[in-house]
Amino acid sequence: MNLKNIQLGTTTNITTSYAGEFAGEYIAAALLSASTINDGGVTVKPNISFKEVIKKLDTGSLVQDATCDFNPNSSVTLTEVILQPDEFQVNLQLCKQDFVSDWESQSMGYGMAQTLPPKFSDFMIAHVAAEVAQKTETTMFQGFAANVGEFNGYETLLAGDDTVVDVAAVGGGVDAANVIAQLSRVVDSIPAALYGKEDLFLYVPSSIAKFYVQALGGFAAAGLGANGVNNMGTQWWNNGSLTVNGVKIFVSPGLSNNKMIAATRSNLFFGTGLLNNLQELRIIDMSEIDGSQNCRFVMRYTAGVAVGIGSDVVFYS
Repeated sequence: MNLKNIQLGTTTNITTSYAGEFAGEYIAAALLSASTINDGGVTVKPNISFKEVIKKLDTGSLVQDATCDFNPNSSVTLTEVILQPDEFQVNLQLCKQDFVSDWESQSMGYGMAQTLPPKFSDFMIAHVAAEVAQKTETTMFQGFAANVGEFNGYETLLAGDDTVVDVAAVGGGVDAANVIAQLSRVVDSIPAALYGKEDLFLYVPSSIAKFYVQALGGFAAAGLGANGVNNMGTQWWNNGSLTVNGVKIFVSPGLSNNKMIAATRSNLFFGTGLLNNLQELRIIDMSEIDGSQNCRFVMRYTAGVAVGIGSDVVFYS
């Protein structure tokens, strides 16, 4: 569903427009309900009016033998990453006449007093918010700025960063028979300084998560035995947390199949401008503007992602 430019047709007689004080909250729900964001998988930078500079600091060897003198050594290198959310919009046009014969027509009033059914307007806001959330989840990983309605996602950024630790995907793709070995390859490639960090996650798509659950259910392999974890077979898992070799697994539905990312949450950023003037949600009655029976749904928002330190990320692709 292309959320950058969507158009529909519908009809009724509306005398008021909605551009309410809670518009920002609806947009926040749309953006921050994306699964990876909502579950705390990345660092959110809200209220970015234009762009935000993320500073990166690197030092050389710090410790030296003690002397009586002050002897400055080592080096301090400051670099930066720019997080600049892109602008997007959702445009829907509804013809009020279509609601006159609808089952909700009684809630609209009569004659010139007709208004957009309140329940339907609430439904439309909730529906569009859910669609935007789903689009945001996918774009933040798979997005490519040249595509309409997208910004560069993590996969695009990591693929273009030479400092990232790359792990080549297995030929033929990940499946239940090889998933444990492939997850272990990613964990083995995590820099020693990151292993054991509280916010370290191995981000996997839903497909790999399902294969891992299947594998742990029993394949008489990897020491699991034919009946898997605790001899429970396919009944062992009940939507609990998953780990592999001491690293927490974070299921991100937006990740492409056969791709994985190992990184700390504090190194992956999502930016938006929830309270700036680029955030807008309104329902406009066009009858007093152009004499038509249309009402328009307008939503504008900004979103984008950034990776802090590429060398602290393992990218399986």
